[in-house]
Amino acid sequence: MKSAIPCYYHLDVEVSPEKIEQIRRILAAHLRHWGLGVLAEPVGHCSGVLLHAIEEHGADKRAVVEMWWNGQHLITAVSDNNPDLPQRHYGPQGCLTQIAALSDGWGSCPATNGKIIWFSRRVRSPEPARLAPATPAPSLREALEAPREAPREVPVLVPALAGPVEEHPLVDATAAPSV
Repeated sequence: MKSAIPCYYHLDVEVSPEKIEQIRRILAAHLRHWGLGVLAEPVGHCSGVLLHAIEEHGADKRAVVEMWWNGQHLITAVSDNNPDLPQRHYGPQGCLTQIAALSDGWGSCPATNGKIIWFSRRVRSPEPARLAPATPAPSLREALEAPREAPREVPVLVPALAGPVEEHPLVDATAAPSV
């Protein structure tokens, strides 16, 4: 496997219900650009769960989403300005349980003005990044050849061995076509 170039992405966001899906699409686009499209769904789900918890319980709706790719591991962190996470998020249906199920590792740590929750995913061989979309199949109109235009002058070339040219009563072979 060739070595990967380390990548980093940082997004400051004001969390709202309509922005959560938008943020998931932005993260998925960056992952596809980095050749990590296989991680778009689990990373989007875990990030969405954390952002939903911030939107639902946080007094301050500002958050920061960061992703680091070092060639083997993708680490995603979501930080906010609320120091505590409600106790029910630790339960069997809580957001941290979902993150633990969809990641290879996760954790949390206090920050200067809040907390950071991170999770990581390991990728053994990233898929090649598609920089250009595949060319679409031609439409029926493009696939059919257009009829060729008749040349303006029709030269009369008669090889010497072909014999005399028979005249057709309706067509004059020697006359130029009328325009």
